[in-house]
Amino acid sequence: MDVRELRNCFGRFATGVTVVTWAGEDKVKQGITVNSFTSVSLDPPLVLVSIDKKAKACDRLKEQSFIVNILASGQEAIAWQFAGKEQQGLEIEWEESILGPKIKDCLATIECSPWEAYEGGDHILYVGKVQDFSYTDGDGLVFYQGRFSQTKEIENYMKK
Repeated sequence: MDVRELRNCFGRFATGVTVVTWAGEDKVKQGITVNSFTSVSLDPPLVLVSIDKKAKACDRLKEQSFIVNILASGQEAIAWQFAGKEQQGLEIEWEESILGPKIKDCLATIECSPWEAYEGGDHILYVGKVQDFSYTDGDGLVFYQGRFSQTKEIENYMKK
């Protein structure tokens, strides 16, 4: 199977953009951009993030509380920063919670304690139990066919 073509096929599914954050050793703020995020269950409240085994974050998330920061439009630079592409001059504003650092001004945040981790081929599937959450109205950042877009662009297209 052509892995590049499979990736192109998967790219036809539009996703929201999240940055998963946690407090590392000595409370150092860490994170990774993730578009493989989904809700799993309402009772108990569970979410899942899928992390490539080759990513440094993969081992660091093991048995770790984490926060899913759902990015708003205008936060593309944050997505790139946590995807490993340094954004010169970017200053990230943080908020602290009991479970770790949250990125300020996100569309939503979901604070999770570790629930379970599963092998998933070349990824680890981390399931977290939702301990707290918050959200606001606004436009979200989305990823489709290898590029970022905004939910308002989708809404404008749908109005045509």
